[in-house]
Amino acid sequence: MNYVETRLAKLSREGDRRAFAELVELYKDKIYHLGYRMLNQRQEAEDVVQETFLRVYTNLNRYDENQKFSTWIYRIATNLCIDRLRKRKANYSLDADMSDGEGMDWHATLASEQAGPETELILSETQQHIRDAIETLPDKYKTVVVLRYLHDLSLQEISDVLDMPVTTVKTRVHRGREFLRKKLEPDYNEKK
Repeated sequence: MNYVETRLAKLSREGDRRAFAELVELYKDKIYHLGYRMLNQRQEAEDVVQETFLRVYTNLNRYDENQKFSTWIYRIATNLCIDRLRKRKANYSLDADMSDGEGMDWHATLASEQAGPETELILSETQQHIRDAIETLPDKYKTVVVLRYLHDLSLQEISDVLDMPVTTVKTRVHRGREFLRKKLEPDYNEKK
């Protein structure tokens, strides 16, 4: 358990604004990336970050100091993303699609000393194929795949965040991986 985060949460609960600002600083990028990976829209991801911290702040009195702060905040953010996905299905709009590269993962744009332009293009295309494939996952698999592979949470942590048995998480991770493998296999075989 991260004692520093627990202490910051406790100080924030007592009204220490600097402590809360430190919590925001520690988690804002992580929550943004989670939101972007699940919702695939920059503005919605930014909204999730704001709403997550608003909920954290207003519910600090409900935070159980015996549980990891990261689990608590990820649960809040994940639930907000899931709610948005449900609402989106109810009133989907073609205008919601963004294909202008907005929200591009900055890791993908870092220059490499070894990679030439062709390698970078192939790598960029591969990353885009993987992002597109993740976007097509059913929500119940998308959530666990994003938390597991893009946020490196353990199966137990995902179980805590989603409040479901580890065996269910494990099954969904496996099925999500299989779904992605089948989705990506044709692309892989075409390039051989």
